Amino acid sequence: MIDWDSLVLGPVHAVFGEPVTYLPAVGAPLAVHGIFDEAYREVDLTGGMAVTTESPVLGIRTSEFPVLPRQGDQIVVPSRSKTYSIREVQIDGHGAAKLLLNEAA
Repeated sequence: MIDWDSLVLGPVHAVFGEPVTYLPAVGAPLAVHGIFDEAYREVDLTGGMAVTTESPVLGIRTSEFPVLPRQGDQIVVPSRSKTYSIREVQIDGHGAAKLLLNEAA
């Protein structure tokens, strides 16, 4: 069995990750690392017509979280001086997830 977290995700996040703060709706803030992308593009082929959307996203290692992040929780990205709300959590099945984000008001 491949240990994706220690063999793949850990080294990738060590090189490309940056410190962020996770602010759950309930509970204490948590300092974690994530790979932030300001302009992640997603293609939706629903209805036979391609629709492309662009939004900020944070790639995370689920092992850094005591419970998985949820929609409505927030992420502070110091390198951007911005706070984002989690719009959607997409788990990949190998110990990583994409947090699709919206700028917080």
